[in-house]
Amino acid sequence: MLEISDLRERKEEMAAGLELKLFKDARQAIDRVLELDDLRKNTQNQLDNKLAASKSLAKEIGGLMKQGKKAEAEEIKQQTAALKSESKALSDQLAQIEEDLRNQLYKMPNYPHPSVKPGNSDEDNEIIEEKGSKPELPEGAKPHWELIKEYGIVDFELGNKITGAGFPVFRGAGARLQRGLVNFFIDQAIEAGYMEIQPPVVVNEASGVATGQLPDKEGQMYKVENEDLYLIPTAEVPVTNLYRDEIIKEQDLPIKNVAFTPCFRREAGSWGAHVRGLNRLHQFDKVEIVQVTQPEDSAKAHEEMCKHVTGLLEKLELPYRVLRLCGGDLTFTSHLTFDMEVYSAAQDKWLECSSISNFLTYQANRLKVRCKGKDKKSRLLHTLNGSALALPRIMAALLENNQTPEGIRIPKTLVPYVGFDIIKK
Repeated sequence: MLEISDLRERKEEMAAGLELKLFKDARQAIDRVLELDDLRKNTQNQLDNKLAASKSLAKEIGGLMKQGKKAEAEEIKQQTAALKSESKALSDQLAQIEEDLRNQLYKMPNYPHPSVKPGNSDEDNEIIEEKGSKPELPEGAKPHWELIKEYGIVDFELGNKITGAGFPVFRGAGARLQRGLVNFFIDQAIEAGYMEIQPPVVVNEASGVATGQLPDKEGQMYKVENEDLYLIPTAEVPVTNLYRDEIIKEQDLPIKNVAFTPCFRREAGSWGAHVRGLNRLHQFDKVEIVQVTQPEDSAKAHEEMCKHVTGLLEKLELPYRVLRLCGGDLTFTSHLTFDMEVYSAAQDKWLECSSISNFLTYQANRLKVRCKGKDKKSRLLHTLNGSALALPRIMAALLENNQTPEGIRIPKTLVPYVGFDIIKK
């Protein structure tokens, strides 16, 4: 969540940023936060004065009792009883104000980076880089949803029988390709200095709130009935929550983690050609990279993460482009996001395969993840994460772009991971 000091000191700048993210009534929302914060401070001050008065009277009572002045002590005890009652009322009032303040802050998105441009949807995102040659496919080339049937490597009908739509079964070479991609992505991340984590794929509500999935995205997450538990939409949630309520040592920064998990998303919405086959799933595999850094280092870390992901795409021989998301397409929690898209030749379209985001202190403020420096003062850290990579659309592009009359060619870098160089019918 946003820091109150920023809202107070940079009110107009913050309001303009929130409006760029299409947040309505930004100034009124900021005014409400500041009003509640002033009320919190005033109530806390009153409570502190009452508690100090009670403490002073307690000492006075002790002194009178030692002097044998029991009657006078009893009179003062009545005053302390009144102070305790007033303190209890103020304490309850303070708790309610803090809850109202927290809930108001939860409703407000992160503010965007100055480079983020206005826009309402993904159609307004800015293309900042495009690399790789689009492949020329043989005559009669097919989209991946036809190829997977022809080669028998992914079965949607079996998945539908077992679970429902959007839960495919990978078979034979398809399963080996999935596993090979995961191992390749993890090995590349470890080589880049990331420590591998194997987290739970079910999290509690507190974890969802801490990283910003809740209360913003309940409709996109699968909830365990009669339990305060959710299936993760991304490994970002459990991995970032490893550091919730922690004070990190300076020498341990930056923290760099990588995790492979299945991801679960309800993805409610229309179905059509743009979401056929592997283009949109309810369950999919993804390798996620997460960093926790000093504030002054997060911009460099963000750039490093983007280069890591584009390096993976180049090794997979996939044409790609990089987009800077506009204000209207930025996620609720993101300050700055770059999307990576791969070109899918048979569909003649670009498919998003990664989002790499810097959250500044927005998540850290919810997580209460801090660092204490040499001056003994603690400060909030910055968190970042990105897909490195999500498998479904990578697999779709690999299948379509590498189809030949002899079969589906495997990029050289993956051959050691899958054990074959071509998928045959």
